[in-house]
Amino acid sequence: MINGAHAIIYSLEAEADRKFLADVLGFRFVDAGGGWLIFGLPPSEVAVHPQEAGKPGHELYLLCDDIDATVADLETKGVTVEERLYDEPWGRLAFIRLPGGGKLGIYQPRHPRAPDWSSSKH
Repeated sequence: MINGAHAIIYSLEAEADRKFLADVLGFRFVDAGGGWLIFGLPPSEVAVHPQEAGKPGHELYLLCDDIDATVADLETKGVTVEERLYDEPWGRLAFIRLPGGGKLGIYQPRHPRAPDWSSSKH
């Protein structure tokens, strides 16, 4: 039976991005051996979006309750937040830069949230 999900962020500077997840975002982690850190994530959800052409892919977004407060907090920690905030029907979205050069979306959803895995029947 499925009991979780594992997301991967590919990075040109993995150590810097691991430090960012631990020190800046405050994600708890375990060392799976040899400094290979596995981070715990808050409750999550997955959606499937249609794609008409090209190679299917995956994206990772972090969710928050208040995008303005989250962006302000991240900026006080020295995080680079792209200037444009997107205001979409489904939520308000910002992008942050990871030390390794990657980009990570953060959004405040307007859509209903899926029930927490532990509270739903599967």
